[in-house]
Amino acid sequence: MSRVVVVGAGVGGLAAAARLAADGHEVVVLEQADAVGGKLGTEVVDGFVFDTGPSLVTMPWVLEELFAATGAPLADVLELRRLAVACRYTFPDGTVLDLPGDLADVPAALDAALGPGRGAQWTAFLGRARAVWDVTRGPFLESPISARGMLRLSRRLGDVATVAPWRSLRGLGARYLEDPRLRLLLDRYATYTGSDPRAAPAALATVPWAEQAWGSWYVPGGLGRIAEVLRARVEELGGEVRTGARVVEVLVADGRAAGVRLADGTTLDADVVVANADAAEVYGHLLPGRRAARARRSIARATPSLAGFVLLLALDDPPADQPHHQVLFAEDYDEEFDAVFGRRGPARPVERPTVYVSAPDDPAVVPGPETGAWFVLVNAPRHDPDGSRGAGVDWDAPGLAEAYADRLLDLMAERGLDVRDRVRHRTVLTPADLERRTSTPGGSIYGTSSNGARAAFLRPANRSPVPGLYLVGGSAHPGGGLPLVMLSARIVADLVRRDDASGQPR
Repeated sequence: MSRVVVVGAGVGGLAAAARLAADGHEVVVLEQADAVGGKLGTEVVDGFVFDTGPSLVTMPWVLEELFAATGAPLADVLELRRLAVACRYTFPDGTVLDLPGDLADVPAALDAALGPGRGAQWTAFLGRARAVWDVTRGPFLESPISARGMLRLSRRLGDVATVAPWRSLRGLGARYLEDPRLRLLLDRYATYTGSDPRAAPAALATVPWAEQAWGSWYVPGGLGRIAEVLRARVEELGGEVRTGARVVEVLVADGRAAGVRLADGTTLDADVVVANADAAEVYGHLLPGRRAARARRSIARATPSLAGFVLLLALDDPPADQPHHQVLFAEDYDEEFDAVFGRRGPARPVERPTVYVSAPDDPAVVPGPETGAWFVLVNAPRHDPDGSRGAGVDWDAPGLAEAYADRLLDLMAERGLDVRDRVRHRTVLTPADLERRTSTPGGSIYGTSSNGARAAFLRPANRSPVPGLYLVGGSAHPGGGLPLVMLSARIVADLVRRDDASGQPR
């Protein structure tokens, strides 16, 4: 079997490492930070535990399959708790919708909150979304992207009509959803991939379908525990995980990946290198030579995903009866996307953004009763201090982050969620902070966005142009978000296995 070096201990890297170790490979994972998890980060401040990345688990069967394929089942090492209310949505007109966590209960809840017939509209849309899921799941989400696979799909005219690659997500929604609040709800799902619903493809209809079909789940103690149990699984299988080990170069010998060089000058030989780093970082800095040039050009043609501005709020006596997740919608969602992506003027912090709040009712993440650890997130333009990356903002500008944090707390209060006099302390995380913590250019959460019909083809493939080097994680195929990142790891493990069996250079 091969010696494998995995660069980065995010969920994608750890999941790939576990699968490859289970296949019998000798695996070493190198992580630049002092803790594993990558964008699935955890911040602990005075006994308050905050998830700084994903705050819910969708498509839980992907996580369950990963653990079943690598050893003891998930239930033996980690509890998943299904949420009765997936999310509370507060619309600009003041309407409040508690969206149930069980798909069967959704139509009635929509009728009750938004008016008769709204449940039927959403059900009709989800019917189309499920059809898109059935067409794309196998050849796209669970397989390496290839021209041959897409050509096969394009020859099935009925499938092409279902996916409607010429239509945007918002355009597809307009065919089914008459209520503007339902359209607003659908727009929200584009942000799950860091995208603009006006430009994101109709295929993203699969996002609300997948969330509602399999429910929204939470990990008691915080989602950061997923990275912890993945690390444990890698080590149980004989793999090694090193933190504080920054890789600065992927070594190439005789035309194929041969190992890595670390910041301290040491090198590790490898037969296979799996890069769980942002693809722009891999092809821009880690991989020398001409073979990376084409990939760099492809990434440059894609629109970077949006970034995020985060508040971690340690609260005393938090408001009662709060759902785990809630969204306070902007009055003008189009203006929000214009600001974030730099359309109709330069990119800028959104004046009145949609606000997402995660408020887990979990004694394991707070220092005592009557306290709360709240995660607040708004869409934001990426960090671009000198303008060299295009549309962006200098988030390190003096006073900007703290002033914007104050503005968000005032905006939350204006929309009915006032916690300003309950904040014991707060931590502000900007796109610049995410860039520094995870080497993610500009703090773009998902690498490239799904904006445009060609976006999927501009996203880097899992098999790189250099034999023996593979890419895994949210910036590579099939995209960002916990379940897709874990599917990315499965694709990479399958590619390594297939290349081993074929006897062809990796």
